[in-house]
Amino acid sequence: MTTMLKRRVLERAVRGAGVTLALAATVSVLSSTASFAFSAEAQQMCSGDAFRLCSAEIPNIPRITACMVKNRSQLSSGCRVVLDRDLAAQRRAAAE
Repeated sequence: MTTMLKRRVLERAVRGAGVTLALAATVSVLSSTASFAFSAEAQQMCSGDAFRLCSAEIPNIPRITACMVKNRSQLSSGCRVVLDRDLAAQRRAAAE
């Protein structure tokens, strides 16, 4: 392999590791933040959308949530369904 090709492979590996660590941090924060607790299903269905649309907001959960709501029309259909359901449940719980 040429030096340039090795560098590209290394850059992709580092970038991939960074994305994996950011995902792990996001899931960890989402699962431990009571006021912004989303279901495991929402975490699974929306992680890709969160990285695609709101990566600049990671790991700030309130800002990720606001970004996801703002970009609702661009969310995958599965993410949109579980996000709407979880947000509605949080609103009901807050109203009680």
